[in-house]
Amino acid sequence: MKSVVVTGGSRGIGRAVVERFAREGARVYFTYHQNEAAAEQTAAACGAIAVRCPQSDLATIVEVAERVVSETGRIDVLVNNAGISRDQFVMLMPPEDWDRVIDTNLNGLYRWCKAVSRPMIEARAGAIVTIASVSGLVGIAGQTNYAATKGAQIAFSRSLAAELGPKGIRVNTVVPGFIETDMTARMPRQIKQQNLDRILLRRFGQAEEVAAAVTFLASADAAYIVGQTLVVDGGLSATVAFPR
Repeated sequence: MKSVVVTGGSRGIGRAVVERFAREGARVYFTYHQNEAAAEQTAAACGAIAVRCPQSDLATIVEVAERVVSETGRIDVLVNNAGISRDQFVMLMPPEDWDRVIDTNLNGLYRWCKAVSRPMIEARAGAIVTIASVSGLVGIAGQTNYAATKGAQIAFSRSLAAELGPKGIRVNTVVPGFIETDMTARMPRQIKQQNLDRILLRRFGQAEEVAAAVTFLASADAAYIVGQTLVVDGGLSATVAFPR
């Protein structure tokens, strides 16, 4: 049975990833920070194991990794999904919003990869999949802090692939575009339509479509794929949008 850890797995894309791995027969652990009710619902729905673990706490992250190894013998897959956004124009952005997004999204990625690297190296096997964002590929006003972390996640993953690939560990990145989540549901109608007009498929993606890409990259079918970035955005980043 495959042993999987998903960070930020209680809602949205993270929950879809957790449920997909669980359906495929994996033993899945997922982390959450504050929303215990959502975490309990996800765990009950698919039999996964919820663990409270903030991205900022390296000691707790190491403890969780050690627990998984103790209970399953190994960590086969790490999915880095946990992240936050605090959108604002740079001129108006409070320093604490910049720092929190950087620490959660980027420093948290470093902490988790550091924690799982040793057991994966000892096993000479494993897969790490990081869920970045199309914001790391294209410019989106008001998301400099978020985009900085997502672009950095892509670069981090490529460099980590160079470190761990020779040891049998595959590191890849999935880059979702606009996905049907609580965030897109709250978008003003005009903004939603503007974004839809930029997407070649003329629809937002589904969390399950991102989960399918993640589980593929973690599977034996992707055994020769390493250091790559798989964009799942309906064609949003494939063209330059000109006024019609």
